[in-house]
Amino acid sequence: MGKHSAHLVWDWNGTLLDDIGAVIDATNAAFAELGLEPVTLARYRELYCVPVPLFYERLLGRLPDDDEWAVMDGAFHRHYWTRADACGLTDGAAELLAAAAAAGRTQSLLSLAPHERLLPLVRQHGIHDWFVRVDGRTDQSTAGKAAHMVRHLRALDGVAPERVVVIGDAADDAVAAAHVGAKAVLYTGGSHSRASLRAAGVPVVDTLAEAVAVAEDLIA
Repeated sequence: MGKHSAHLVWDWNGTLLDDIGAVIDATNAAFAELGLEPVTLARYRELYCVPVPLFYERLLGRLPDDDEWAVMDGAFHRHYWTRADACGLTDGAAELLAAAAAAGRTQSLLSLAPHERLLPLVRQHGIHDWFVRVDGRTDQSTAGKAAHMVRHLRALDGVAPERVVVIGDAADDAVAAAHVGAKAVLYTGGSHSRASLRAAGVPVVDTLAEAVAVAEDLIA
C-alpha cells in the first residue's frame, strides 16, 4: 500500500489547537471556586487520564460523586470557553494540513469537544476545508473516544481502518485507534507527559511535523 493511501484522523484540543495553557488556567480557576489547590502543568500532565472523573480522583484522592462532578465539569467548561477563542493553532498545523492534502492524503477531525462549539472554532482558524469530516462530541459521555471513533470511521465511506493513523495528544487517542484497528502517533505538546504517552505503546513525537512523518511510515 502506497504512502498516498493514508488517512489521518486528527485530534483537536492539545493537538491542532494549542490550548494547554487555557486548560490549565481554566482548571485552576474552577479549582479556586471549589476551594481546591491549583495544579501545575507538570502535575496535570503526570495525572491526566480518561475518563476525566478518574483524573479528578487522582488529584483529590477520591472519586467525585455525581453532584460534585457536575459542579466541577460545569466550572471548568465555563472558564475554558471564555479562553478558547484566544488560543491559536499549534505551530505549523495549518501548513501541515495543507501539505498532507496536497500529497493525496485524506484527513478528518475527531474531538471530544462539543460539536456545536468545535465547528465554529475550526472554521475560525480557516482549516475546515482540509477535512473530509469534522466530528465533535454530541452526548454527555465521559468514557473516552473509542465509541466516537467507531462512529467516525463508519461515516468515512470507503476508509478502511488499516489505512488510518490517529494523531493526538492523549493516551485515549491510542486506545481509540486500537479499538478500531487503526494506528496512532502521540504528540507531547498537550495533556500528557512523555512518560504517560510512551506507556500507550505507540510512537511519541515532539512536533506535529514529526507526527505526520511517522504516520507516513506507519502506512507505507
